[in-house]
Amino acid sequence: MLETNGNHKRSDQGDSSALALNALAWILADSNRAERMLSLTGITPDGLREAIGSPALQAAILRYLENYEPDLLACADALSVRPAALVAARQELEA
Repeated sequence: MLETNGNHKRSDQGDSSALALNALAWILADSNRAERMLSLTGITPDGLREAIGSPALQAAILRYLENYEPDLLACADALSVRPAALVAARQELEA
């Protein structure tokens, strides 16, 4: 893996980012789920569009899923990953 600095590895960050974006796509695919996320997080659609590439926003999306286990489990199942992978991705994005 290529180091971007002494603390982060580019491929890990990229994998975590891709997982967060896939999780966001899963959330947004259902209007009720999307409305719930926007309502509970306070993120606006414009804010989401502006900051989608931000590791902080991507981590917030995964943290949102962590806070509601049924969605965390359903998202992990839909993405064919373990729930722990979503948690680890959030931790990587916050590092």
